[in-house]
Parts: sequence; C-alpha cells; structure tokens
Amino acid sequence: MTHTKDRNVVVDIERNRLRVIISHGEDEEIIKLSFGEAHTLYEALGKKLEDYKQRQNLRID
Repeated sequence: MTHTKDRNVVVDIERNRLRVIISHGEDEEIIKLSFGEAHTLYEALGKKLEDYKQRQNLRID
C-alpha cells in the first residue's frame, strides 16, 4: 500500500450549508453538512483528536 501526500481538505460556506471537499489523488468526495451536522462533526473530531493526543503520550513498558 502506498501512502501519498496529495490529500487535501477544503471547507467552504454555501448559503445554508458547509461544504467539505476531500481530495485524494484523482478522487474527490464532497460532503454537504447543515449547521447542526457540522457542529456534531466538530465536537466528535475534537474528542477523537484529544484521545489520539493522549494515546501518543501513553508509554507502555
């Protein structure tokens, strides 16, 4: 499996939604979220990032 660095995430504001565009290679995924959905994603992502950060500091002897 090859890991490429040509991934990109762009977030734009449309009239009533947030548009998230995730590009990886030649593929592109577009997700449109309402304010509530975007806020739920924001909170969930924040929790997962904090968990990830704590796991990075966890030392197993």
